[in-house]
Amino acid sequence: MQILRCPAQLQLLEETLRKSLPTTLPVLGTVMMVARGNPASHEVLVDSWPHFGIVLTRLRPEEHKDPRDYYINQLAVFYRDKGALQALLAGTEAVTQARAFQILGMQDGLDEAVQEVASARGLKVE
Repeated sequence: MQILRCPAQLQLLEETLRKSLPTTLPVLGTVMMVARGNPASHEVLVDSWPHFGIVLTRLRPEEHKDPRDYYINQLAVFYRDKGALQALLAGTEAVTQARAFQILGMQDGLDEAVQEVASARGLKVE
């Protein structure tokens, strides 16, 4: 996963996400906040740039105070392919199993993808 920091990249991503409203709303809000000064210390990650398959927003890892607090450890996700989401959950360091987290997203199939990956790893999802 690649962290977007460049204002031009964030602006282009914002424009792209606006075209897919309302499903991009949770991610778009964070992208807009990061592009405008980032007062909440979030970061925007993509699997590739500029042709991304998935966008993930999260609090910067150094800001995580309690690994059990899934309210602080919120992730917002927008994906173009369910396989990209499953790959993200199953095998990247962008989403760590070492702490509790919750995923925000408005796409059909998000819950099923999370359930599939969790059951394959023997994890409990609430």
